[in-house]
Amino acid sequence: MKETQVWNSLVTLMPNDIIAVIMKGGLIMIPLLASSLIAVTVILERFAFWHSLRKHEVDRRILALAAEGDFKQAIEVAGTSRHPVARVLQAGLRSRDIGPGIAMQAAAQAELRNLRRNLPVLDTIITLAPLLGLLGTITGMISAFGIVSEAGLGQPHAITGGIAEALIATATGLLVAIVTLIPYNYFRSRMEAMTDMMEERATRLELLLGKRED
Repeated sequence: MKETQVWNSLVTLMPNDIIAVIMKGGLIMIPLLASSLIAVTVILERFAFWHSLRKHEVDRRILALAAEGDFKQAIEVAGTSRHPVARVLQAGLRSRDIGPGIAMQAAAQAELRNLRRNLPVLDTIITLAPLLGLLGTITGMISAFGIVSEAGLGQPHAITGGIAEALIATATGLLVAIVTLIPYNYFRSRMEAMTDMMEERATRLELLLGKRED
């Protein structure tokens, strides 16, 4: 019974403690919180995007149909998929008589824009958040030294308390940057792997089309 009461009291105190810490960090905490919310939104959107692509992987079937010469069915299968590789292969199949390589290259550039979407936002937050935290610390330190000039050195608790509050902004900025950096690098690696896959599948399709012409 006592453990339950202690747990309930901790749960009720945690939001208040968090709000108190945020308020102690100063006005610079507002852009830091906004940056964290934007980062979380982008990260969730990108995770949902990459997860949805798993349901549309039909590139092997498209290549198999193209190898059999059933281009109409291959185009139909590619048209039902939202996967970037399928769209690139579909562009090559539609332009197989006039220049499939150029068509697939143009389609790949369009798909890469979708893969890179919102990643510059995360990159900006990774760079900006620590700088905002440092700015908050500097302004907090200025306030702390202002206390020293007014009250003198006879109130050490006020001085150390001001410095501790100033460091909250730096800690928050670093936390936002670190938490954002991990998924950002993950999305970059997924994008590079997808780019390699598009190039490899496009080359295979171009070879298949070249063999059929021979």
